[in-house]
Amino acid sequence: MAELPSPQQIVDYVRTFTDRGEGPPARRDIAKAFKAKGPDRAALRRLLGEMEEEGLITLEGRKAKVKGQLPKVTVMDLTGTDAEGDLLALPLKWEGEPPQVVLTEKGASTITPPLGVGDRFLGRLHPRGQGRFEAEPIKRLGQRAERVLGVFERARRGGGTVDPVSRKAGKPLLIERGDENGAEDGALVWAEPMNGRGYGPRRARIAEVVGAFGESANWSLIALANQDIPTQFPQEAIREAETRSLPDLDHHEDIRETPLVTIDPADAKDHDDAVFAEKTKSGWRVLVAIADVSWFVRPGSALDEEAQRRGNSVYLVDRVVPMLPEALSNGLCSLHEGEDRPALICEMHFSKTGQKTKHRFFRGMMRSAASLSYEEAQAAADGSPNERAKPLLKRVIEPLFGAYEAVMKARADRSPLELELPERKIVLGEDRAVADVVLKQRFDAHKLIEAFMVAANVCAAETLEEHRSTLIYRVHDAPDPERLDGLRQYLSTMDYSLPKGQVLKPEGFNRVLSMASERDEMDMVSMAVLRTQSQAAYDTANIGHFGLNLARYAHFTSPIRRYADLTVHRGLVSVLKLGPGGERSEVAKELQKIAEAISDTERRAVSAERETQDRFLAAFLQDKVGGEFEARVNGVTGAGLFVTLDETGADGFVPARTLGWEYFEHDEARNALIGRESGGRYRLGQRVRVRLLEVTPLQGGLRFEMLTEPEAGEKPDRRKKGGKPKTTRKGRPVVRTKSDNPRRRDEPVSEAPRKKKPPRPKAAGKPQQEEEITLRRRPRKSAGKTSPRQSAGKKAPRKGPAKKR
Repeated sequence: MAELPSPQQIVDYVRTFTDRGEGPPARRDIAKAFKAKGPDRAALRRLLGEMEEEGLITLEGRKAKVKGQLPKVTVMDLTGTDAEGDLLALPLKWEGEPPQVVLTEKGASTITPPLGVGDRFLGRLHPRGQGRFEAEPIKRLGQRAERVLGVFERARRGGGTVDPVSRKAGKPLLIERGDENGAEDGALVWAEPMNGRGYGPRRARIAEVVGAFGESANWSLIALANQDIPTQFPQEAIREAETRSLPDLDHHEDIRETPLVTIDPADAKDHDDAVFAEKTKSGWRVLVAIADVSWFVRPGSALDEEAQRRGNSVYLVDRVVPMLPEALSNGLCSLHEGEDRPALICEMHFSKTGQKTKHRFFRGMMRSAASLSYEEAQAAADGSPNERAKPLLKRVIEPLFGAYEAVMKARADRSPLELELPERKIVLGEDRAVADVVLKQRFDAHKLIEAFMVAANVCAAETLEEHRSTLIYRVHDAPDPERLDGLRQYLSTMDYSLPKGQVLKPEGFNRVLSMASERDEMDMVSMAVLRTQSQAAYDTANIGHFGLNLARYAHFTSPIRRYADLTVHRGLVSVLKLGPGGERSEVAKELQKIAEAISDTERRAVSAERETQDRFLAAFLQDKVGGEFEARVNGVTGAGLFVTLDETGADGFVPARTLGWEYFEHDEARNALIGRESGGRYRLGQRVRVRLLEVTPLQGGLRFEMLTEPEAGEKPDRRKKGGKPKTTRKGRPVVRTKSDNPRRRDEPVSEAPRKKKPPRPKAAGKPQQEEEITLRRRPRKSAGKTSPRQSAGKKAPRKGPAKKR
């Protein structure tokens, strides 16, 4: 070779070679193409190195690639859909910005069955200009690898590790050089595990860079990953949702002239229940119309499988993860104002005193007369209707509140647990940061909807029981006896009494709560009562609902966001022979497994909601370190106190070691920390004032300092059983006072490190040794003999096995 090829010639060759579908060329391929032999090969290697430094090519091992070039034939994953419904594909490897690759519906259908989101395939890329490509499928390669959300830690020489945010994901993943996909150190990424080698850490590649780990926009995503909550729907489920249409009137009664209304939060997007009431000669007739999800989501379909896997919708501070695709959850299954929608309707008749006299279920085609907010409905009932509510005042709103007043009379006779704790709502600004935290107002409009929904749920359980059909109940067990004993002891310290020796019903708790309200001790008593309650769950074995004081209860009113409700709908459709979409007999046998699974998904959703809320509130309070807040104690442990701020509802921790000059002991019976010397106490529900010391937004952690002095209490008896008070050697009682400790309660906690004592000087001529603590037996006395250990001061080797003593 007389002269080396130009850099442009090499770039053109590498691009052409790669586009043939053979992958990037090796260095020997380049040398062979330009006839480089002998000493010319060394010159060519130097030229390739210079081109890599200039960013013209990338050298990976012996392979050469044009920077940013995609191979003509490559392996791709289908990751989602665009606004036009086409599939979005992502190559396994690329450089720079992620390429925009589209697979049309026609192209996806060339392989049977058609490709969908989550599939991996081998395809050919066709440039369409402006960095866009269209994929042509060649072969299906199965499902893409399950992705892991984690934090990338870059190594010095390239590559690094991804530490999963979910504890269930296991150990960190190894990212080798070239698989970083442009991720910076500390970035939140989706990593895709690769085939292992049988030993060492699992290898992975970074499939997508989400952003910085500390960005608030990613906090919900972290919480969802921590709880293993899916966020993307399979393509088949999306396709099914988008092809559904409204039914005809063959199986639905036409009630579009009945002015049903929805009453929801002002920012609600899915409306799954509507109500109507009218006065009758004997009392009231009430209609509760629930979106007919069973018509659209059939047993065994892709939609059904995904809904069951999710179990419920998840409502976070900044997003909603729905149980059903948007085409249904915010579309055909949402009872929008002025639009025809199929519904499963519970018609109930109540006496003038609110006792239910009869009910029936039927399918109907309805049209919502108005989508009202709780505030609008309440204002109308109070005599100040706006323009939307005014036309409905006499015919709809006033009868609804009239029927509600009657139902509440019967509710008072039933006496469910009256445990109401304040709820707060986090308001985000345009920058997705917390703008405000507001206390949710609770109107009679809220209670009206709750009362009618509870009544409809009871009717659903009764109907399925009458037809001897297996169903999933919503059950709430009575409090555990041991917890009740602890509550009795705690209440006795406050001069309350809880009945003992009889079956305790919610009415017994209500009497105590009523007394606490009169004494201005509602927070303390409510928190203690709440701690004794069992957790509600789903089960096919009915044990009743303790909190509602109902013998039978099933969720029926929210099938858009709860799978349990969808199973009840299917049961009703089957036993009442209301048309297609009913429950299949083989599925009925699996209801207990389904009940256990959706109880678990419900707990995961609650954990994700709490985790996300903690992070947003911690970020909101980050610039308020050093500020003082009014709070209440919501938890007591031996390690310290958990407190909830009045203003924001944020939860934090006060370590027990920072409470003051004396040692505080945990008294489980009294739900309190009690000073060992003074008897002063901090107890559950107590009103306190705290100072914010530390905020960790990523973990959602808050650490406080207690400013409120402990309540005065009886000084504990420090004597041992059958013994005397603890004394000094001179017989004086041991009493610790404030003067014994230089730190005073009114002094801030110092963050300065403790001063270390200067090291002892080394003995002359002797090397300094590490300290060692050795347990030694006292040597036996021997006449005129000295053991090797005594004479040498060293451990003697043990001879033979040690004798058992």
